[in-house]
Amino acid sequence: MKYGPAMLKIDLHTHTAEDPADRISYQTHELIDRAASLGFDALAITLHDRQLDVDAYRDYAAGRGIILIPGIERTIDGRHVLLLNFTRSGAEAVASFEDLARLRAREHGLVIAPHPFFPARSALRGFLNKHADLFDAVEWNAMFTPRVNFNLFAKRWARRHGKPMVGNGDVHRLEQLGTTYSLVDAEPNAAAICEAIAAGRIQVVATPHTLVNAGWLMTKLVASTFLPRARRRSSPDPGSQIPDPAY
Repeated sequence: MKYGPAMLKIDLHTHTAEDPADRISYQTHELIDRAASLGFDALAITLHDRQLDVDAYRDYAAGRGIILIPGIERTIDGRHVLLLNFTRSGAEAVASFEDLARLRAREHGLVIAPHPFFPARSALRGFLNKHADLFDAVEWNAMFTPRVNFNLFAKRWARRHGKPMVGNGDVHRLEQLGTTYSLVDAEPNAAAICEAIAAGRIQVVATPHTLVNAGWLMTKLVASTFLPRARRRSSPDPGSQIPDPAY
């Protein structure tokens, strides 16, 4: 497959301190700064069961060359699903796969199966087969090593069903950003990026963790659940409350 000269570097599965479920130590503007320093062009901030109001950060991100794509990691029948570029009211109202089908019928967005075969209760597994027609793409998750790689099951499933794969960091710590990501052949806007992914104009870039590094990272992720939440800004003013990064 040939790609255009201006591929966009993206990650569509990230979390920040606004997440109502997980304890994240960094603010949204810190994630944006980190992404800019790594040459990213677009991000989706996918809080659990709450869609962040990205309009509050859009100008800040644009000033650093980052396109923000609305997103949410929605829990549907106990399983996690990434909903990208849907309206906030529409995405947050989805509680069943029947609701998801109705959302797709009335709105244009992108539905991704995150970590579908990982050993977690929230992984889709059999639900992915049952509702294959509702998914546009399947995630290649950053948490893997050369010897332990649950993404291989997702890769086989995607090939069998003719779905593209999307490289995502599932970022809960800033150091996770950039080890696995995607390159997309699209115009630099949210709708065009989602359309290009659904059409398969995407390339996954994935670097495995060493077993030691993966173990250490998992230890820190588990430990972070016992830490106080980072202070949140419910309505940030990028001009006054968010500092410029120190380059």
